[in-house]
Amino acid sequence: MNDYLKHYKNQGVFTKIASIGDGGLKLTEFGIISLKAGESYSAESGALEVALIVLGGTCAIAGDGFDFPRVGERKDVFSGKPYTVYIPCGRSYTVTAVTDVELAWTASPSDLKTDPYLITPEQVKCAHIGKENYQRDAVLMLTDAFPAQHLFIGEAYVPSGNHASYPPHRHDFDNLPVEVDMEELYFFRFNPGQGYGIQKIYTDDRSIDFTCTVAQNDTTLIPRGYHPVINAPGYTMYYLWIMAGQKNRRFLSVPDPNHKWILGQ
Repeated sequence: MNDYLKHYKNQGVFTKIASIGDGGLKLTEFGIISLKAGESYSAESGALEVALIVLGGTCAIAGDGFDFPRVGERKDVFSGKPYTVYIPCGRSYTVTAVTDVELAWTASPSDLKTDPYLITPEQVKCAHIGKENYQRDAVLMLTDAFPAQHLFIGEAYVPSGNHASYPPHRHDFDNLPVEVDMEELYFFRFNPGQGYGIQKIYTDDRSIDFTCTVAQNDTTLIPRGYHPVINAPGYTMYYLWIMAGQKNRRFLSVPDPNHKWILGQ
């Protein structure tokens, strides 16, 4: 398996997909929690901040001093906007499935002291990005509007045959207000499920120059560099994107100079 591509093989209630150190990631861990109705999963955040994104189904999430009794309402990622729960470091938590439920789990090293919180569909920000055959709809959940030390999280929906994260962009250096240093990962789903796409990751000096096919439940790790994706015709591509900023958490990037002209710049 290549360092920048991870395949999901269900290991039960919790499946770890990516750990710090994989693919050069320094700040990001990722996994899937999968529960049948009535089942529970308990853990402690420890020295990490944790975000839980409901991919489909409904659950309760409770722990030290907090209780969110009904989290999630969409059937799957193609059927509505997400619920997200942020759990700071040093907290125990339990996820209890109200219905069959699936959550994305992501974590990053943190010593930020804040209260756990719930981000509802009414609180997300939506944006339509691009034009012609490089369009996507973005849903931004855990942004700089909410407290977190590193995490910045959203979702993207790419129409049939379209390019996304295009023109290719990077966020490799802290250079406000132009660019921020944020590593990233993508977790993919397709509708219908046999869909596929192409992911490319490359740097200016080509020290990374990687291209792969992505399919249902694949994850790509993007420690740095430009990272465009292409969706196959006939399918809708979904990807959960999780960024982790070294110092800053902003939705900022710079385009590849070779393709910047597409933006009219």
